[in-house]
Amino acid sequence: MRAAVLKEYGEPLVVEEVPSPDPAPHGAVVEVEACGVCRSDWHAWMGHGEWADDAVERGQILGHEPVGRVVECGDRVERVRVGDRVALPFNLGDGTCSYCLNGRGNVCPNGLGLGFHPDAPGAFAEEVHLPWADYNAMALPEDVSPNAMAALGCRFMTAYHALAHRASPTPGDWVAVHGCGGVGLSAVDVASALGLRVVAVDVREAALERARDLGARATVNAREEGVPERISALTDGGAHVSLDALGRAETCRNSVACLRPTGEHVQVGLTTDEERGEVSLPTDRMAMAELSFHGSRGMPPTRYDELLGLLAAGDVDPGSLVSREVSLEEVPARLAAMTDYATEGVEVVTEF
Repeated sequence: MRAAVLKEYGEPLVVEEVPSPDPAPHGAVVEVEACGVCRSDWHAWMGHGEWADDAVERGQILGHEPVGRVVECGDRVERVRVGDRVALPFNLGDGTCSYCLNGRGNVCPNGLGLGFHPDAPGAFAEEVHLPWADYNAMALPEDVSPNAMAALGCRFMTAYHALAHRASPTPGDWVAVHGCGGVGLSAVDVASALGLRVVAVDVREAALERARDLGARATVNAREEGVPERISALTDGGAHVSLDALGRAETCRNSVACLRPTGEHVQVGLTTDEERGEVSLPTDRMAMAELSFHGSRGMPPTRYDELLGLLAAGDVDPGSLVSREVSLEEVPARLAAMTDYATEGVEVVTEF
């Protein structure tokens, strides 16, 4: 089969023939219909994460936002069947540890990162292997487009978990979203569906316009205005919840600084080699104002039904975020475009 393989950090991925996967006893092979191109793929391509012992090894097939059909199952698989249409989470739990059994499979100590771990080759390929399929496979309705599900696969569910499970807003609260790329725009859509009022922050007018289309009540151009001060004025005292969807030191600090007393910051974006996993924060103010700082990673597979319910009701529309369909050969160039933030919305591989 054909796949896009990481050979050298920062050098174009190589599209080449590789062996097709065979299912492990607990696994399934999925023929890929669509796979999103995510900024996390860019981080992996650039070799980021060594400061957290999390750098992706050379030789990895990237791609972690797939949807497709099961074409083969291991002999220990009981729930999943050949022909099932499924989405694959990028944070794969083993289904047996205490975290998985208590609904926290996204932080499973024995888990694998799809497209990031040598034992979990990714989905920039014609086929992808899904480990522990009975636990991780998310059954999908037939009437949902592959593009919509690919957009849902990482960024949407990450945004949903951050807002619905890690933070605790109530309808009518103000939510600030810093960075309106794929996960940030997903957060705008999810927050609007949850009855929250959104202030979207970015440096690109096109991204802010798309955020307004998705329901943002107000926008802030960080190139033109002081972000915390402007958000405080717009929200009459600061956001109740704020997400850093980008992972830069500036966006993280702005997110914390724009909160009202007892507000909650959620860290979704991962840092670059400039921050190397470390950002200084106003800890005295965080203590005095009783601010909360939450980390957020993906979403437990066992809670996908909540997000699929919003999708079925028409409350969220991940397909509207898809800005471009690309072929497997175009993936190297689309990753490179992310270096200068030259992509908008969600780009999806649909031709393998």
